[in-house]
Order: sequence, then C-alpha cells, then structure tokens
Amino acid sequence: MLKIFLSEVTEWGWIQWMFFLFMVSGTCSQGTVDQPPVLTAALGHDAIMPCQLSLSDNVKMVIPPVLYWAVLPQESDDDKLWPPSENYKERVDLLDKDLYSPNKSVLFRNVQWADSGRYQCKVSITTKDGRFRRLGNTSLLVVHDTMTFNLSGHNDSLLRCEVNVTHNPGFVLTIFHDGYKLETGDSSASGDSNSSLHFVTLSEAVLLSSDGTYECQLHLNEDLITTSIFDYHLPVAEEPKDAGKNVSATVQPDKPVEYKEPWHLYIALLLVPTIVLLVLLTALLIRRD
Repeated sequence: MLKIFLSEVTEWGWIQWMFFLFMVSGTCSQGTVDQPPVLTAALGHDAIMPCQLSLSDNVKMVIPPVLYWAVLPQESDDDKLWPPSENYKERVDLLDKDLYSPNKSVLFRNVQWADSGRYQCKVSITTKDGRFRRLGNTSLLVVHDTMTFNLSGHNDSLLRCEVNVTHNPGFVLTIFHDGYKLETGDSSASGDSNSSLHFVTLSEAVLLSSDGTYECQLHLNEDLITTSIFDYHLPVAEEPKDAGKNVSATVQPDKPVEYKEPWHLYIALLLVPTIVLLVLLTALLIRRD
C-alpha cells in the first residue's frame, strides 16, 4: 500500500515538474533581452549602452514595451538610468525614438569615473494574454582616460606610457617596438589603488635603445581599448663632447669649397675688344697716309 502511494506521489511530482518546465520554456520562448557583458567609455565622452529586444513571432504587443535601465545594485529610485532619475537627467537619451523598435539602447553622455559599474536593461511587454518582463544579463561599464606616451621628463632615454582606468584587474598596458612586444612589469598590478578614488593609474616604461616605432596598447582582457604611437629617432651629436651620449655616429657636414673670383679672365675679356679696336684704328690711319 505504501509503495503504491509513493509511486502515485512520485508520478504526480514528475507531472508537476514537467508542467513547470513547459511553462518556463514557453515563457522564455516569448522573448529575450540581450546586452554585452562589458562596455568601455573614454572619460568625458559619450557611450552607447546596447540593448536588443527579441520577441517570438506569436507575441503581439497591444501597447509599446516599457523600458527600464537600472543601476546595480538598485537601492533607490535614484538608481535608474532610464527613465533617468535626478542623477542622470539630461545625460541619457534613447538611441531609437520608435517605441516599438526592438533597439532599446540608450546614449549615455559625458561619462565620468563615478558612472563605472553594472547596468541592467529591463523590458516589460503587454499582450492580450497578459504582461511579462524580460531582463538582460547586465553590462559592466568601465572608464579610461586619455593615454600619455612620451619621453620621461627627467630621462630622455626613458619612454613612459600612463593611463587612468577604472578599478578592474583585466586592464593591462603593453608596449611594442616595431611590432614586437617588449618585456615590462605587470601594469595590471601597478598604480594608485586608493579606494577613495574611482580609478587607478597604470604605468609602463622602456629604455630607448634603437630607432623605430613604439606603440603602447591598453587591453581589457582580450579586447584592445586604446593605443598610442611614438616614433623615435636617435639624436645625432653635433659637438664632440656629445658624441658619447648617442649610439649613432657623429656625422659632420662636408666643408663647402671656396671658389676665387677669376679676375685674370675678366681682364683678358676686356683687353680683347680694346686690342681689336686699336688694330682697326691703326689700319685706318695707315690707309689715309
């Protein structure tokens, strides 16, 4: 009797479980919200926050979908990117003004260090059968400043690359010379890690040993974020005392050849017509006599 009862419970449990899976799969098949896991933005520039709504063909909306962009963790109503709360007013706008458009991306203006963090796209859909909501997988927004790549102020043979970035262990600086990666320190662990700041300073330096093109690249994991180029030419010593400071040999320009004026030629050219004139005068005088 107990075995029959347990078998009936087990059978009924499986039926409920299969029904639950069917309902969940049916609900998920109605639509999805897709957004990239990581976004990068330059400090003070605008950033596009992508979000794409995909609905199945059998979903017929009766009103436009309602879009929300939440700042995580969302602790109050001020943590909404869209519709923009007080903290984000006049800084966020829809990328596509068509309310029925599947493109639910927003334009985030004048991104600052404090804007670093996670954002989630949420869309509420209303059909004749009811209402349901779809959530994206969140996007992490990281910020970087303008990269500087130049000679060190106190050492002309030291090339330094620096950039401020959001706290993220995935950020790495790499320096190349004519396409070949140079061995440097671990830039991902360097910089000022003061918790009161929203950024750290990554820094790498290499000694200049030869001519060529030097390139500094900022990567976030496998993605190239920004790069800077520095073309270097070894200086040529102009004074003998400076010759030991450079690898290249000192090249002195050839001394120009000085040409003297051919005064004897000028005098000869002037004498020729004079002599000819004297000869003619002498001949005329002889004929008169």
